[in-house]
Amino acid sequence: MLTRFVTNYIARHRNRANQILHVIGVPLTFGVSIVLLAKNQPEWAAGAFLGGYFLQFAGHLIEGNDAGELILIKKWLGKPYREFAPGYEEQSKSED
Repeated sequence: MLTRFVTNYIARHRNRANQILHVIGVPLTFGVSIVLLAKNQPEWAAGAFLGGYFLQFAGHLIEGNDAGELILIKKWLGKPYREFAPGYEEQSKSED
């Protein structure tokens, strides 16, 4: 299960800008916001959480695919979604 997650994560985050935005955004969303809540700074915690998510969504916009949470919501609503960036299949075939 972990191998599948990592393989999928790598495939969905191939663009360097997306990778950098996630390196900043994920800790901001899930680490800094929790620390700020523990320090009783809810406004800053909310800002860190939203700012971190914004960076991750911006990364997926640059990558050309939907963020994981958006994919889940679109699946539930029966809407089309883009899990991988355009041209991913062609790129992965040429790398084999």
